[in-house]
Amino acid sequence: MSSSTATPPGAGKAKDVEDRAGGTHPVPSDRPQAPDRDPFDHDALPAPKGATGALLRSLLAPCRTATAGAVLLLLLQQAAAQAGPLLVAYAIDTAVPAIGRGDHGPLVAVAVAYTVCAVASGLFQYGFIRAAARVSQDVLLDLRGRIFRHAQVLSVDFHERYTSGRLISRSTSDVESLRELLSEGLQELIGVVLSFVYISAMLLWLDFGIGAVAVASFVPLYLLVRLYQRRAAAVYADRSTAIAAVIVKFAETMNGIRPVRAFRRERANEDRFQALNQQHARSNGEALLEMARYVVGSRLVANTAVAGMVLWGAYRVSVGTLALGVLAAAVLYVRRLYDPIDRLGMFLNSYESAAASLAKIAGLLAQTPSVPEPEHPRELPARTGGDAAPGRAVVFEDVRFAYRTGGEVLPHFGLTVPAGQTLAVVGSTGAGKSTLAKLLARFYDPTDGRVLLDGVDLRELSLPELRRGVVMVTQEAFLFTGTIADNIAIGRPDASRAEVEQAAKAIGAHDFISALPDGYDTDVRKRGGRISAGQRQLVAFARALLADPAVLILDEATSSLDIPGERAVQRAMDTVLRGRTAVVIAHRLSTVEIADRVLVMEHGRIVEDGSPAELISGAGRFADLHQAWRDSLV
Repeated sequence: MSSSTATPPGAGKAKDVEDRAGGTHPVPSDRPQAPDRDPFDHDALPAPKGATGALLRSLLAPCRTATAGAVLLLLLQQAAAQAGPLLVAYAIDTAVPAIGRGDHGPLVAVAVAYTVCAVASGLFQYGFIRAAARVSQDVLLDLRGRIFRHAQVLSVDFHERYTSGRLISRSTSDVESLRELLSEGLQELIGVVLSFVYISAMLLWLDFGIGAVAVASFVPLYLLVRLYQRRAAAVYADRSTAIAAVIVKFAETMNGIRPVRAFRRERANEDRFQALNQQHARSNGEALLEMARYVVGSRLVANTAVAGMVLWGAYRVSVGTLALGVLAAAVLYVRRLYDPIDRLGMFLNSYESAAASLAKIAGLLAQTPSVPEPEHPRELPARTGGDAAPGRAVVFEDVRFAYRTGGEVLPHFGLTVPAGQTLAVVGSTGAGKSTLAKLLARFYDPTDGRVLLDGVDLRELSLPELRRGVVMVTQEAFLFTGTIADNIAIGRPDASRAEVEQAAKAIGAHDFISALPDGYDTDVRKRGGRISAGQRQLVAFARALLADPAVLILDEATSSLDIPGERAVQRAMDTVLRGRTAVVIAHRLSTVEIADRVLVMEHGRIVEDGSPAELISGAGRFADLHQAWRDSLV
């Protein structure tokens, strides 16, 4: 009998964290319970300095040509649109006096020019909207794809602590905020900037005094904009967090509707959801209030400036120092200069919302897998005897492991599993059984030490190479929307229908599958809800068998089966596990009977190690467990 050499610091009871956008994430059963809340569970993942800008630049980089074309169209549209006041000035000061002389040519020219500018402005606006929409959709398509791809490659510990409801919020409400900015806000910003430059230049050209006053009035407006930006940034960050919390709670409740109804949690959930919804409403109200303050302030400045310029201009016209047409054009230009101020507020509204959302997305995309791909991956050595001898040796070499939220689970753990051996691991909750399985599957890396597969450190294997060699069947058999055949073939998408059916027959699932309305082509629906838990587990076993791994990990994989189903699986296991290295994490001792060897673990160390017969005949922990199990059967 062998054991590990260190005593554990303690192990806590299994603990659930927030939703997986449906239900809860079961934290590995060995995780000690942390006394303090993990900051990682908060909504925001801090983005590195400059990451938000770098993300936006990388999104726009493939669209440089289309973006430049859109800006050119908007330049032309502004040039056509801003010609109107000049034509009005020409009509008042030149065309109207010419009519008195019997010359209608200038007035006709003004009418034709005005019509041409209006039509051109509309055509250029149409072209810009189409070009901007194309850029917007390309950017959003790229961003959603990045979020989805990155979320899939992040390690298991990330998904166990950062809820899927928040991931959904990142790819829906946060991306939608960016869409509003790209499709509407940027047009407003570019339009406002171009209007300011063009109109300021025209005012200074028409009359330097009026132009100087108009430009000077932008100083208080600029200060107002800066104040709004500072105040709104925090407001929109809070709003983004609030809507994420609403999405998380809604997804968690709907996906966990069975326990909600079973334990009459409707009222408590409603109260919690209402509180989150009210928090979201308050954050929206604060955003609207900031917007209202900006609009009122900007209009006050603009109207005061316009009134002052009109009075001054009228006086100058009366004394003959300013032409009436120039004053009319200046007033039209000044109104156009200040009209976009409200639109600028809408842009700032979209900008602050999008900036807060983009910062959260950048923080997510900045996360790196805690289980990274090796820079120089190795391949597993050829198996002795070829594919006919599928097993591989497993070695835990002085392994230490601790979760981020607690103390050590495995202190100085050592274990050797020869190729082809079936090892059963038993022990109480928190003993370290599931942690052992997750380290072997490389869902986590050891804090110290190595896990070897045929002498190769798992950290030196590419993840595809590792997944071909090691397959894990968990307690919860997750099925994806699609057919039974598709779900069995996940590990080998190129498998033929005959191979899929053969795997199902070997595991004892063929009969119930054939009895379904469409047989192997039956759609299992959401999360396999069309079939029972035991049937889902049988499909998961067939999936693992078809993948043909060298090492098979069964983490309490029979716990959801009824007694007849468990017996059917145990009969099939003789075929499934023959010659294959297997690690079976079991609570039901009936599962242990198929094992060549049994480990009993307590507090992250091995307290008993031997064959089932040896341990049953002894006087140790396993013998007591076995006797208690036998008594329960009676």
